[in-house]
Amino acid sequence: MRMNRLCTLALGIAYLACSAPAALMAQTPVAATPAPAPVAEAPAPPPNPLAGIVGVLGGVNLTGLVDGYYSYNNNHPSVGIGGTANEPFTFTNGNISLNLLELQLDKPVDKTTPLGFRVAVAWGQAINAVNNGNGDIASTLPGAAQYLKEGYFSYFAPVGKGLQLDVGKFVTSAGAEVIESNQNWNYSRSLLFYYGIPYYHMGLRAKYTFNDKWSATGFLVNGWNNVVGTNSGKTVGVSIGWNATKKVTLTETYLAGPRDLAHDGNNGPWNHLSDTVLAYTPNAKLSLQANLDYDRQEEFGPLNKPADYAGIAAYVKYQATPTVAVVGRYEYFNDHAGLATLNHLGSPVFIGSNTVGPHLNEFTGTVEKRVAGHLLTRLEYRHDGSNQDFFGSGKVANSVKDQSTVQAGLIFVLEPEPAK
Repeated sequence: MRMNRLCTLALGIAYLACSAPAALMAQTPVAATPAPAPVAEAPAPPPNPLAGIVGVLGGVNLTGLVDGYYSYNNNHPSVGIGGTANEPFTFTNGNISLNLLELQLDKPVDKTTPLGFRVAVAWGQAINAVNNGNGDIASTLPGAAQYLKEGYFSYFAPVGKGLQLDVGKFVTSAGAEVIESNQNWNYSRSLLFYYGIPYYHMGLRAKYTFNDKWSATGFLVNGWNNVVGTNSGKTVGVSIGWNATKKVTLTETYLAGPRDLAHDGNNGPWNHLSDTVLAYTPNAKLSLQANLDYDRQEEFGPLNKPADYAGIAAYVKYQATPTVAVVGRYEYFNDHAGLATLNHLGSPVFIGSNTVGPHLNEFTGTVEKRVAGHLLTRLEYRHDGSNQDFFGSGKVANSVKDQSTVQAGLIFVLEPEPAK
């Protein structure tokens, strides 16, 4: 009997031990999980009014620059008389001036995007010199032609590895230098750039790249520096590029056609230009370059005799630090008949019935400092000499045989950041 009571008591205690936590849990309130707040649907974006244009202009690169300078000429030439000879892009003396302001839209072409274009507009002394020289009819017409540096469309034709065709106005392939200061080693341009080669052409250009060493470009254009030619003849040419090694490159350009120097519609006498550019980069700090030009006009001067000119330019660039570079340039230009420089002289020089042109030479030293990723400064000294009185001096139309200039240039470049 006693044993039964003990068993009953033990069973009761066990029951209470098991049921008490459950009862306590049942009596403790549990916080309810809040229901998620409703998510408001984002409003549909308004239609893009430029969607069609963006679709056409997809992949377009925008680049540009603002290039200003201050120049001092020891001859103190008057700008109204002609300014600093040999430097039509930077001819002012004792003034803060605009060399070039340029904006460019460029859509390159390849197999996946066969249609493209380039439009480059510019303002300043450089584009005035480019478009107002050489008797181009278009430069005297009202409108945007005066400010158009380049304007052409491109098509990547499915021929072999791809043939790029450009139709419109484009800068020449000849020469070691270009119109934009930041893409040259020196701030001022060379004698060969001003006198030896054209600035631009209007017509058709076709380029084919055979491999990583060889490329060829053919030309069919109106002539030299003319959107609208004064004659109906056409200039043809070819430019061959050879990457001999990773350190040596060679570019040879040949142009030939009836160049109408007198602007009288003559398609007869032909002009032949050979331009050679050789570049050698022995290491990351040192770069060397040479440019050689030879031009022959079949008829020139009062007696309609053949005339020619020749010139050579040599460059050396030393990259002292990642932001500082030092550049030297020397060149010699022999225009013994005045073929290239006759229009730049106050009056032709005659010996008998033959015109006589100058023998020019110049040395330029340039220091470049990259202040920031898009800002360049250049300080330059240049000395020009001639065997004739060629350089303006004073406030009257006097000429002397040499000149020295000091220029300080400030260039802001708008371009994509380089890939890291």
